Amino acid sequence: MTTGTGEVAAFRNVSKSYGRVKAVNGLDLVLRPGETVALLGPNGAGKSSSLDLLLGLREPDSGTVELFGGSPRAAITAGRVGAMLQSGGLMSDVKVREIVELACRVHPRGHGVDRVLATAGITELADRRVDKLSGGQEQRVRFALAVAGANDLIVLDEPTTGMDVSVRRQFWEAMRAQADAGRTVLFATHYLEEADSVADRVLVLHKGRLIADGSSAEIKARAGARRIGFELHPADGAASGPDFDEAVLRALPGTVGLDVSTRADGVRTVRIRSADADAGVAALYAAGYYPRGLEVTSLGLEQAFLTITGEQDRTESEEEYVR
Repeated sequence: MTTGTGEVAAFRNVSKSYGRVKAVNGLDLVLRPGETVALLGPNGAGKSSSLDLLLGLREPDSGTVELFGGSPRAAITAGRVGAMLQSGGLMSDVKVREIVELACRVHPRGHGVDRVLATAGITELADRRVDKLSGGQEQRVRFALAVAGANDLIVLDEPTTGMDVSVRRQFWEAMRAQADAGRTVLFATHYLEEADSVADRVLVLHKGRLIADGSSAEIKARAGARRIGFELHPADGAASGPDFDEAVLRALPGTVGLDVSTRADGVRTVRIRSADADAGVAALYAAGYYPRGLEVTSLGLEQAFLTITGEQDRTESEEEYVR
């Protein structure tokens, strides 16, 4: 069930400060039904603060936050939102089945406990005491609590912390099933490969501001979608030897970033971030260079993320300098 506007959640010019620190700064954002959305950002970007505002755990200093056209509290009370947060502990003197069964019973639209245990992949842990679980197992129990009922929105803050690779894979298979059922999934993560493989929409926060919003492919394209790598040897021509000119590489068509390192034997390793790799490689040869070990690869989401946030840092530094 969705609102008439098709909005699951909406931030409208939302700001939140803690003393002198502006954790959220004029955030405008809309989530729609069925989306799987990754929330990325360096430490201090405002990810957890934004989730707290979304869930009604904190109130904004200005602007409005809505869930399903109403207040976050109303949506949560109606059982439309499930959450898995970093903060908050689990009851330690109960069994896994008992704490999951409690969550199912108090949820306005609760599922059966066995179904929830199976969804979270913790059926084999049902009779174990919560205080005897590993960190990764505790995370899976928290996930079970988040999907204890028929939620329309699931909010996850660093959900796979402490999970090993195989368990993380199982976890995301379960989350894909939630999205396939029409639920909206919003998750904050430091594992960018998860965002790349799981999310159909990626949001990048930086100092409380939304600086990028699009598919993983669109985020990569914004940063320069491909990377050209090769070595230049002094013996392969004047352009690669003492007369090497880094400015020529920066001027290649499509170049948006360049990194050059030189070994003791004079061999240079070159990495070019390019928005037009085909034209860049052609111009490289035309300029008289003879690259060895030439590779052209897609720019990963991690590199795109670092590029976008780095560019934002430089822009803000320049603006501060002008002021």
